[in-house]
Amino acid sequence: MKPLKLLNFAESQWVQGQGNLVDLPSALTGETIASTGSGGLDFKAMLDHARKVGGPALRKLTFHERAHMLKALANAIMARKEELYALNYDTGATRNDGWIDIEGGAGTLFSFSSKGRRELPNGRVLIDGAMEPLSRGGTFVGQHVFTPLQGVAVHINAFNFPVWGMLEKLGPTLLAGVPAIVKPASATAWLAEAAFRIMIEADVLPPGALQFIAGSTGDLMDHLTCQDVVSFTGSAATAMKLQSHPVIARESVRFIAERDSLNASILGPDAGPGTPEFDLFVKEVAREMTVKAGQKCTAIRRAMAPAEHLDAVQAALAARLAKVTIGDPREEGVTMGALASIDQRNSVREAVAELAKSARIVAGDPDRDFGTGSFLEPILLRSDDPWGSPAIHDVEPFGPVATIMPYRDLDDAIALANRGMGSLALSLFTYDTDAARDFVLGAGAYHGRMVILDRTSAKESTGHGSPLPVLVHGGPGRAGGGEEMGGVRGVAHYMQRTALQSAPEMLAKVIGQWLPGADKPTGDTHPFRLRIAELDVGYTLKTASRTVTLEDVEHFAHFTGDTFYAHMDDEAAKASPIFEGRVAHGYLILSFAAGLFVEPAPGPVLANTGLENLRFQTPLYPGDAMRVELTVKSKSVRDEEKGEVRWAVAIYNQKDEVVATYDLLTMNRP
Repeated sequence: MKPLKLLNFAESQWVQGQGNLVDLPSALTGETIASTGSGGLDFKAMLDHARKVGGPALRKLTFHERAHMLKALANAIMARKEELYALNYDTGATRNDGWIDIEGGAGTLFSFSSKGRRELPNGRVLIDGAMEPLSRGGTFVGQHVFTPLQGVAVHINAFNFPVWGMLEKLGPTLLAGVPAIVKPASATAWLAEAAFRIMIEADVLPPGALQFIAGSTGDLMDHLTCQDVVSFTGSAATAMKLQSHPVIARESVRFIAERDSLNASILGPDAGPGTPEFDLFVKEVAREMTVKAGQKCTAIRRAMAPAEHLDAVQAALAARLAKVTIGDPREEGVTMGALASIDQRNSVREAVAELAKSARIVAGDPDRDFGTGSFLEPILLRSDDPWGSPAIHDVEPFGPVATIMPYRDLDDAIALANRGMGSLALSLFTYDTDAARDFVLGAGAYHGRMVILDRTSAKESTGHGSPLPVLVHGGPGRAGGGEEMGGVRGVAHYMQRTALQSAPEMLAKVIGQWLPGADKPTGDTHPFRLRIAELDVGYTLKTASRTVTLEDVEHFAHFTGDTFYAHMDDEAAKASPIFEGRVAHGYLILSFAAGLFVEPAPGPVLANTGLENLRFQTPLYPGDAMRVELTVKSKSVRDEEKGEVRWAVAIYNQKDEVVATYDLLTMNRP
């Protein structure tokens, strides 16, 4: 096949890099697969294009419109996934490895699209937390909000997951309304460029939303501002070089790093040979060593076991690794492919040699000659003195390599796990809940994600090394101190939190949500007779009153079976520090409230879908009257057939004291 000439996508145009191009070899044969370069690009102009064209276009869209855009991008990737699988093999990856990268990347976009439509408003401002009262009279309040940064997200990605690594960053970035410039690692850039091209050809992105650099970033960093974000995945050395760039320091550019990580897996004290947890541990360590040929930032590098079980662990792991078939991943029966490049294989060999100075190789031959390509056997090392072998906690071999080591007791295991000085992922195999609790308390601060696996969760578990879009991906210390994904948390990384202070009515108009103290206009039409488009935020129904009788309380108690003493025993109720006598049930109050505000005839309201933030504030006694104020708090159209309305419900007694408040959720016609 004729080598590909990778193009840059700059200022909404495909551009061939000028000057000397870099040849990219196949991990399987060493033959040139593609050439790449970014010479001649005007990086300042690319940033300006993103800020002046892409950013404004994205910010005009609502969260839901951006979410639909992500879904369209994911569908485009899935529709042409076989094109990507065909290019995947020359990165050294198997079909299963490619599934994680290609379909896993599309799945991440699907996840962010779904969360964006379910959890974010169909607007442009993200509300952060509840309103904060700032004055006695309630005319001056505070509200935290997030708005999109008005800069560019620069994504510098690693070679091991050229598709997933790109898409897991783009999901929250585009959902936040921020344009991105993507710079893939050169070693596997042909696969990243192909996936990027599919997204551009899907024709769902506004101009300037995405750009692509197929080579070095030149002077790009010199032109960053406080509105920009750099998100980097790669080595600690490169991360430190970027993070110390004078412009990043001077402009306080947000910098997210995901870098070296000596992840650990621990066999619990209770999980000896013959237990399900022992078998799960051995299976998981072997899998993490061989998936993607161990080229995963979350792969297990240090496997720890009780000293008395270390021999059994070694034997079981060596037997399992001996069954791994290495070769061209296009051939049937091959279970592990090659490393991404000869340079990467040599780097891993050097790391193994360093580890072997204080640990011994017990399985695999790092010098085995496969003839062509960058193949390497899985290498298992053993250190019987983990505290006297600093290299096993400091050197990360980014390949199919792990070191087993003993621990004395749980405290020793915690200390050894933390000796890695910060990791992306840790797994603990135990059926002992006390051990799990103590381990989390002792080690949680050093690890971004902790997976506790046992016989109960194993079947449905995604395993040690699978970052998930709904959970944060990152870790402290050596791992970089950054966070990615994490659902809406990840979206907020690309937005600015601002504390707004004003009158409730003013803030309600700004954020598009009714706030306590804001105006509550009423009308002649019952709000349940109005479609979402006809409902104004703040529109309020004020109901008539209903007196709650002792007979109501007793009937409800016997009908439901809720005969709690406070409802049925006057003396016992008076003896409590809360009540003056028998009180109405909270759920009776809610039921009567619904009877006061519900419009029963068929109409725009399709269903009651939930009730949130319920608080009972003042007891309601037999003989008291209750009334309801039902206010449109916010509204959001989901699709052509339905949307969600959030109603603020306030229940008052005859003294205008607040009895209860809650949010009612209904599904309505748009």
